[in-house]
Amino acid sequence: MPQVPDASALQVELRQQRLAKLQRLRALGIDPYPAHFHRSHTNAEAAALFRAYEAKAAGDGAPEVQVAGRVTALRRMGKATFVDLLDGSGQLQALLRQDRLAERYEVLKELDLGDFLGVAGPLFRTRTSEITVEAAGYTFLSKALQPPPEKWHGLADVEKRYRQRYLDLVANPEARHTFRVRSQVVSSIRRFLDGRGFLEVETPILQEVAAGALANPFGTHLEALHKDLYLRIATELPLKRLLVGGFDKVYELGRVFRNEGVDTRHNPEFTTLETYEAYADYHDVMNMLEEMVSTVCQSRESGLGTTKVPYQAHILDFTPPWPRVPLREALIKACDTDFERFRDVEALRSRMVGLGVSMEGRLSWGQLLDKLVSAFVEPTLVQPTFLLDYPVEVSPLAKHKPDEPGLVERFEAFAGGMEIANAFSELNDPLDQRQRFEQQEALRAALGEEAAERTDYDFLLAMEHGMPPAGGLGVGVDRLVMLLTNNPSIREVILFPQLKAKM
Repeated sequence: MPQVPDASALQVELRQQRLAKLQRLRALGIDPYPAHFHRSHTNAEAAALFRAYEAKAAGDGAPEVQVAGRVTALRRMGKATFVDLLDGSGQLQALLRQDRLAERYEVLKELDLGDFLGVAGPLFRTRTSEITVEAAGYTFLSKALQPPPEKWHGLADVEKRYRQRYLDLVANPEARHTFRVRSQVVSSIRRFLDGRGFLEVETPILQEVAAGALANPFGTHLEALHKDLYLRIATELPLKRLLVGGFDKVYELGRVFRNEGVDTRHNPEFTTLETYEAYADYHDVMNMLEEMVSTVCQSRESGLGTTKVPYQAHILDFTPPWPRVPLREALIKACDTDFERFRDVEALRSRMVGLGVSMEGRLSWGQLLDKLVSAFVEPTLVQPTFLLDYPVEVSPLAKHKPDEPGLVERFEAFAGGMEIANAFSELNDPLDQRQRFEQQEALRAALGEEAAERTDYDFLLAMEHGMPPAGGLGVGVDRLVMLLTNNPSIREVILFPQLKAKM
């Protein structure tokens, strides 16, 4: 019999014991893995049914149910056995007694923690007041060959929790809660945008040009057409093509991929929301974003019910309006640096060296500025805040401010000391856009910068057919969920995060 890789001697022995129980069940004519089982109620529904029965004080017999779940606790007491069954709705206790089950009771010795069991019978309350199913019959539904982790109620090994997320979800109610909230937050975002007349669309993951953001792409190869492709780093350019095509409001919720660092705020694949609205600008988008987040916070589905959300040592208040602070003003306040006085690479680099900012390799002026903001401004933005009006060098897809041509109409939203959203008044001048792409390509050639914006000529062709003025938004869904579930690491809100190779 093949063994499980990296299993300890004890794990191997326990697995062999469970295999022996599996064979004994089969020898008794019991299928340990039946094709189906009809539940009359989930565990939560069964408990609610019994509470309603008690409230009516009816004289009829107690309601009978057929429930199922994973065995997370097993207490044998001679002629009676208590088990805790966990399903997707919660936990419910079952009592299996010898005098009710007759010879079937002896078969329960083959039951282990982690097995799935179906139980049918009436509901009652024990002397300790716990709602319980008294089994008139039971069914083995799935025999677990691996024992559960030692700390079944609260798996503590962080590495194991991420690598074997299924164990984390079984053992840690907090993990199950986080991912339920995540799902509900995404649903609430969809409802909000649908209610404002946005159309949800899907754009290609495989793209010929890795454009729409400043990031390193993942590459792949399409055998059928004999060409190299990239996993998308953003959904921006395909979505803006749809504005050209006549859709006024579009959005996409989906995965993007960036071949970059892994830490508590970054995962190589992550979920973004991007929206584009014709005839809007970045002020309209600011208003929409703060309204959307506050609406999600207060939605019944999110389970929060308030715009005041605990995050680490703080209470974040997402109530609109959020402060709006020009980037230039924020940098002057945080580190006494006016970027308008340091408009060339060497001057800005020298200033940053004086401030003690660590820098490696050859960096463009825009990259230096980004590091300066990350070092001094970003950590101070705990409460939801908009930073606005960025230099054109760091925003090749945004529209110039009419009265300040060195700046563009762009904002980034921050909360909890990290960026959660980015938005522009979208550039719709195809000649200006072409020139900016060319400048980015020159940077790429001069600095060997893989993360420089690439030129998408098909997008330029689309723009030349006329693109309406528009406001665009990108939201980091994972980071938003981190804030709303009080999780400091992105790995806690991604079901299957990327991890280092096992040594």
